[in-house]
Amino acid sequence: MYNHILIRYGELTTKGANRSDMEQILERNVRQALAAWPQVRVGRIHTRIVVELHGAPVEPALQKLQRVFGISSFSPVAVAPLDMKAICETAIQVVKHELAGKGAFKVEARRGNKQFPLDSPAIAREVGASVLRALPDTRVDVHQPDLVLEVDVRKAQAYVYPRRVPGLGGFPIGMSGRAIALLSGGIDSPVAVWKAMKRGLSLDLVHYHSFPFTSERAQRKVEDLVGILAQWGGRLPLHLISVTEIQAEIRKHCPESLRTVLLRRMMFRIATKLATECRAGALITGDSLGQVASQTLSALNAVDAATTLTVIRPLATEDKLDIIDVAKRIGTYETSVQPFDDCCSLFAPRRPKTNPKLDEVERAEERLDVENLVAAALDSRECKMIGA
Repeated sequence: MYNHILIRYGELTTKGANRSDMEQILERNVRQALAAWPQVRVGRIHTRIVVELHGAPVEPALQKLQRVFGISSFSPVAVAPLDMKAICETAIQVVKHELAGKGAFKVEARRGNKQFPLDSPAIAREVGASVLRALPDTRVDVHQPDLVLEVDVRKAQAYVYPRRVPGLGGFPIGMSGRAIALLSGGIDSPVAVWKAMKRGLSLDLVHYHSFPFTSERAQRKVEDLVGILAQWGGRLPLHLISVTEIQAEIRKHCPESLRTVLLRRMMFRIATKLATECRAGALITGDSLGQVASQTLSALNAVDAATTLTVIRPLATEDKLDIIDVAKRIGTYETSVQPFDDCCSLFAPRRPKTNPKLDEVERAEERLDVENLVAAALDSRECKMIGA
């Protein structure tokens, strides 16, 4: 019944001179999402992307598109030539398929092709009358129809479709540049990664570990999380970096109450070095303001002072229950709550300072060989590409 998919994009169309580049990125991402079916063809027609299935299964293709950022909605489409009789015949088949020949429908028509002899109201009237004649057990109901049948007449052909499937919205990945995302094994940071991808950021992910104090199973948990996120964003690079030596030096030389802030400053320095290599312009974290002692304004300001990059916190004002809801929806929650400690939780002070001042943090840091510790951590890096 359906041999095409029509894709609409909303927020992209407001971006003026850059719109064509954005559309090309979205077209590329759609093509990658449907790569399992090499016969599929993807192209643009005006402000739409059209997928020609050529025998690929429509429902699995629709499911893949539900995980592509930048799409506002999409529809399975039956295509008809620019002939009113053919359009009506196609509409009859669609209504018969969707309603089994019974129930209420309405027709909404658009004439993108102004050379077509009938205007939009006339197209809708003729299609509706043809369906009623062919399927006498149907009826028209413009207020509460069981089916909204849309007819979109374009330059080369007409599209007839029975429904609009909501997309993810946002921007296509790659449109907003590149960033480094700090990924722990908890609930928050995978959600922050997902939200950053939704705003069009390509990401390198960094996970800090304290092997042998953190287990290999804790690392596999993080890799599992990246695998889930890759279902939304395609293959993702994961950088695994040891901070065992850094933690040992902080424990040895610095006040216990400042341990977490000092460790996070070192993490930011390492990520900033990595960003230069990856040509990234920002850091992404899963911080939620005030959720724990290291996420007060004073603590965040002290940590941010360790980098020259923009720090983006997609969850900064989010409630924990709302974050959990998103984690469940995107599929990371069950993995995140597995009980394997990360380096921060093992290193947490008994009484963390909730409002550290930058000058006292910097004084404590003078006891550390910061440059060599950062270099040694980067030397420990292992990089994996995760995802299909």
